Amino acid sequence: MTQGRGELQVEGVSKSFGDTPVLREVGMAVGGGEFVTLVGPSGCGKTTLIRIVAGLELADAGRVLLSGQDITALPANRRPVNTVFQDYALFPHLSVFENVAFGLRSRRVPPPEVSRRVAAALELLQLGELARRHPHQLSGGQKQRVALARALVNEPELLLLDEPMSALDAKLRAEVRLELRRLQRELGKAFLLVTHDQDEAMTVSDRIFVMHAGRIEQFGPPAEVYEHPTSRFVAEFLGAANLLRGKATDGGVETALGRLVTRSRPTWQDGTLAIRPERIRIVPQAPAANGVRGRIREAVYCGDHVDLFVEPGPLRIRADPSSPVRVGDEVWLELPPEHLEVLRD
Repeated sequence: MTQGRGELQVEGVSKSFGDTPVLREVGMAVGGGEFVTLVGPSGCGKTTLIRIVAGLELADAGRVLLSGQDITALPANRRPVNTVFQDYALFPHLSVFENVAFGLRSRRVPPPEVSRRVAAALELLQLGELARRHPHQLSGGQKQRVALARALVNEPELLLLDEPMSALDAKLRAEVRLELRRLQRELGKAFLLVTHDQDEAMTVSDRIFVMHAGRIEQFGPPAEVYEHPTSRFVAEFLGAANLLRGKATDGGVETALGRLVTRSRPTWQDGTLAIRPERIRIVPQAPAANGVRGRIREAVYCGDHVDLFVEPGPLRIRADPSSPVRVGDEVWLELPPEHLEVLRD
């Protein structure tokens, strides 16, 4: 993780609204030049956290540091931070050029410098030909790029993005994700994105922080958090997961499917195992370990894969659409030990 300029540190931040705690001693770090995403369901506290980083809310406890400077008490307009909001908040009566220039003009930046920086921002976001248009003449994707240009033209050390793609349709959202990632790499700035969309978080991030009930539940590179969830919440929130209750024994875990061997030893006596649907294998005969005999109860075609639901369990398996198995078939399944995760709850 890059150190120094643009590095964000959040230390023990708590926040309540009335008697309702929203954030509970949250700590996190974003390296300069890193793309980090806060992901979690509505009401988990992620938007409140970035509003505290932006200076739009005051924390009840804890500190916020940026580039090594304590900015906890700094007003929003004195922080080297810019935020792109869900609704973009463009001025309808101003052209694209003037929307992007607004922050610079309000800070009394000399006109030649305003023109230079706005032109550079518009070129970076491929908006040069739209400079004279007004917001009502733009598509959703174009409005989003104008909001990004307006934030970036102020040359912030940290860019905060609060659900900026939620108003876009699915196809455009997928395109804008890639554009946002390209832009972040080109600029080398720290981006902190807030979203409830797991696919969005997995696609753009260097690291993700999964939030639940005002706390950071788990964090790390997307593949690591997806492949090795530590709690039921993370296993179920990021993609699909088969959850298996069991009792720890000397040689494994006794479950309703039989005795299963795990990669790591459980620290509990009664607990839960998780395995992703795509990690369960259909095999021609009983495997040496973690074999389950089952019957295909249902098959759901999903384009690039088929979801198979197997009894007993029920277990969900993700298979290739060309798989020869059909509803009613008896099959042997293998639950590889390296893909069975021992959850903490």
